[in-house]
Amino acid sequence: MYDFKPDETAAPAERYRQLGQAAQALIEAESDAVANMANIAALLWEFIPRMNWAGFYRVVDGELVLGPFVGRPACIRIPMGQGVCGAAAATGETQLVEDVHAFPGHIACDAVTQSELVVPVIRDGKVIAVIDCDSPEPARFSEEDAAGLEALARDIAHSI
Repeated sequence: MYDFKPDETAAPAERYRQLGQAAQALIEAESDAVANMANIAALLWEFIPRMNWAGFYRVVDGELVLGPFVGRPACIRIPMGQGVCGAAAATGETQLVEDVHAFPGHIACDAVTQSELVVPVIRDGKVIAVIDCDSPEPARFSEEDAAGLEALARDIAHSI
């Protein structure tokens, strides 16, 4: 049985360290990428408060395809370069968006979402997926959140 719980009193950097440890514990002996993404999506939901969606989009044949997630139903396919996820995948750069309605070409999968953080997962120099976190709060995510998810993306790239 797994019972990973964040220390609710910990500073964000410590919570992301705990998240990374929990992720490694779950994926270290598992070779199935979908299973690993599913467990990591659940951990994101558990460790990062005040979100309405957390999960993955995978790069498949030059576009993003919905992967494991927690939240309401989502867009299934996103063209590279479109929306926040497509921008992260096309550029290989983290997208920290305080107001999704001000982001050119934002794709609204859930009208409740106000802010978004999307981090590319890069393996062998290529973006293979993105981690997508959405919040109903404007400006919910910080540079500290971005750094924490970027570290997680580096640590899991070999397992998804």
